Amino acid sequence: MNMEKKMKIRSLLIGVFFFLAFFLIIGKLYWLQVVDASMLREKAANKWTNEEMLLPVRGTIMDRKDRVLAEDAPAYTVALNPEVINERGIAREIAHGLAPILSLSADAGKISELEEKIYGLATKKRADYPDKYALEVPINSEGKKIDGDKKQQVEDFIAKLKDDLKESKGKIRDVGIFLKETEKRYYPNDNLASHVLGYVNREGAAVEGLEKYLDDQLKGTPGKLVREKDRMGVELPDSKVSLDPVVNGKNVRLTIDNKIQYFTENALKKAMDKWKAKSMTAIAVDPKTMEILAMANAPDFNPNKFWEAKSQANFTNHAVASAYEPGSTFKLVTLAGAIQEGLWHPNDKYQSGSIAIPGGAVHDHNRVGWGKISFMEGLLRSSNVAFVKLGYEGLKREGLDSWIAKFGFGKKTGIAMPGEVGGVTGLKYDSDYARATYGQSLTVTALQQTAAYAAIANGGKLMKPQLIKEIINPETKEVEKSFAPEVIRQVVTEETARQTSLALEQVVANQEQGTGRRAYINGYRVAGKTGTANIVKDGERTYSEDTWLISFIGYAPVDDPKILVAVIADQPELGGDYHLGGEVAAPVFKEIVSQSLSYMGVPTEGAPLKNPAVSEAVAPVPDVIGKDLNEAKKTLEKIGFKVELVGSGGKVVSQMPQAGSEILLSQRIYLGAEDAASTEIPDLKGKSLRDALEVCSMLGVACKTSGEGYVASQTVSGEGDQRLLQLELSLAVAQGGTPDSGQTTAREGPVSAASSKEQTGKKPAGSASPSPTPTPKKDSR
Repeated sequence: MNMEKKMKIRSLLIGVFFFLAFFLIIGKLYWLQVVDASMLREKAANKWTNEEMLLPVRGTIMDRKDRVLAEDAPAYTVALNPEVINERGIAREIAHGLAPILSLSADAGKISELEEKIYGLATKKRADYPDKYALEVPINSEGKKIDGDKKQQVEDFIAKLKDDLKESKGKIRDVGIFLKETEKRYYPNDNLASHVLGYVNREGAAVEGLEKYLDDQLKGTPGKLVREKDRMGVELPDSKVSLDPVVNGKNVRLTIDNKIQYFTENALKKAMDKWKAKSMTAIAVDPKTMEILAMANAPDFNPNKFWEAKSQANFTNHAVASAYEPGSTFKLVTLAGAIQEGLWHPNDKYQSGSIAIPGGAVHDHNRVGWGKISFMEGLLRSSNVAFVKLGYEGLKREGLDSWIAKFGFGKKTGIAMPGEVGGVTGLKYDSDYARATYGQSLTVTALQQTAAYAAIANGGKLMKPQLIKEIINPETKEVEKSFAPEVIRQVVTEETARQTSLALEQVVANQEQGTGRRAYINGYRVAGKTGTANIVKDGERTYSEDTWLISFIGYAPVDDPKILVAVIADQPELGGDYHLGGEVAAPVFKEIVSQSLSYMGVPTEGAPLKNPAVSEAVAPVPDVIGKDLNEAKKTLEKIGFKVELVGSGGKVVSQMPQAGSEILLSQRIYLGAEDAASTEIPDLKGKSLRDALEVCSMLGVACKTSGEGYVASQTVSGEGDQRLLQLELSLAVAQGGTPDSGQTTAREGPVSAASSKEQTGKKPAGSASPSPTPTPKKDSR
């Protein structure tokens, strides 16, 4: 091949090479400027800009008087620098020292596991340079958002480690442990209202309660700050700054009153300690608005240390998330329905004990009954037979279905709380309807029952339960949204509600027959109903013979209700004796209501409280039986009680209320002397029915009443043991008269003329006080 031809080939190859090179360069430029342009611009921006995330402050949750229940507070996250740690050769020492400080458990095995975890973090390598140690590794989750106490322990450990290393390596400034300041959710009252609030975990996720339900309003929106910087990371002068402002979370004002919440939780705790129940629940509301003043469960948990809860069951809010057969508290539905439909005739008689129903029979709790008694006495004694006759025979299936639905059972209340259930009210058979009249064959929630009783207390209006009062802008403090009381429907007329209240008042006021007598509060008129329901244990198909769900629901004062409280105890240890059931829930109700009314400044009858803020104005009644009458009077007055003597002298042979009862200070105690039976009947004008009956009891005088209100006049007939006292009652005395000549009167009237019946002050020798009423055992089903 000649030289000319070789030159041509060489030129051609060079041309092809340059052409390909030019094509590749053009292609690369196109790829960089078009295909990868957005990605490269983003990388470049990251090189010369600094982006900082701005975290919002989570909204504060407050009670109705702006006392903080939940807020953000400073916290600290523990992080490690493995490069420094391994340069010092102290990875094992750090793991061994930090593990017991940060461990969420005192268990040695858990601490050992954490030690190995920390050692792994302390020796962690970088992902981009596997031969080099990492520069920053947080200890999640044990070292995340620790409180000030643990921060101090970590700092003390760092100082000790530096001192130990100083001896061998000289002065040490850094041991590879550092604390980063952050925020965490803080609950200043620890366990208080824990089931209402829920909690925020270490990862910042809202769990349970209002924290979860209101998470969108509380969490706010993060912001972003972007600034230009040079290649060394220094912010450039006159650089452009881009700011997306942070939006802090909204503040929330609840209907809860933390004082009443405390009264409620404290009363539950004492009852749990005494009766060892599986769980207890209490709800306190303003019945006129259905604003929830307190909602508590025991056992509870500390949202600041939620990991310490002994059982997952501690997190269950039984007030809304648990349905149960209510037992006799459900008799409210049957009673109100019967009154509304004109079927309630309190003086009519029926045969108590048992009644035949399709598929069997229903029995009263004592099975043999009390003979032929009035329906009023059946209510007082919580006779199941009476309510089968009123509901199953009177209202009939269609009527009972209607009243159950009208009172809101079978569907959720719509409360602002996650996890609410609706209960089951689908009755099928005649036997189901018969038993539903006294609270079997259906399930309800504590909140549904509370709303139903509130409908009677407020004049017949079923209302939606309210837990949130207002949503507030944290910057301007202006209310952005408020939640007004919401009426669902008028369930019964005001007159029906009034008559139902008066009937329920006697369940508490009648100390001889009333199953709710342990809820009696001297100085206030109380209405309420007990429930003692047999339950079906887990894994069984029949009702237990010795396990019960105990409840009491009531409100006060009857004529102007300020507070309504429902108390439920699941499986308290009664030693197989259901007679003890009345000592479980009713006393808890009494303690909560007594303290709450005092705290709210609601006066007892006769005189306002001198210091309404003193919630501890409650004292047990001492035993003065057998003491000299005047000496006993001085003893009681020294404590602060008002005393009225029945009789002229000698020893005290009887007292009311009985010894051991806890009543408000400055309340009246009656003392009966040895000659009480022969004492002339005093002038009872202006006294409440309850006070008048106590005097009659001590005098051994039979008493008959008519009308309603307070004693307007009295007539005595007969002599000696055959004396009969006729009392005429009148509301005019209560409204405009001067009851009891200015002394503090126990307001246990009025009663209606329709319910008037002969009362006797004579107690047969050896007679026992009536027991609380349970739902019948399995053989009554």
